[in-house]
Amino acid sequence: MAYVELIGFAGAILTTVAFIPQAVKAWRSRSTRDVSLAMFLMIFVGIICWLTYGLLTEDAPLIAANTVSFVLASAILVAKLRYK
Repeated sequence: MAYVELIGFAGAILTTVAFIPQAVKAWRSRSTRDVSLAMFLMIFVGIICWLTYGLLTEDAPLIAANTVSFVLASAILVAKLRYK
């Protein structure tokens, strides 16, 4: 694996793992009052765009990171809409 791909995976892991604390907090507390819906919708659409781009270019770090990010962001978005 080339060092450039390792850098991609490192960035992918860090930005993806960043969603975990918010997802856990939202589901445990049943509160998303402090999460901006507008900001989160923009992030969610951005994740979909990056995932699509990764699939089209067959870029493994983008596909891996954005697939996991999509799942975590979906959980937060569902919590945001459900637990207003």
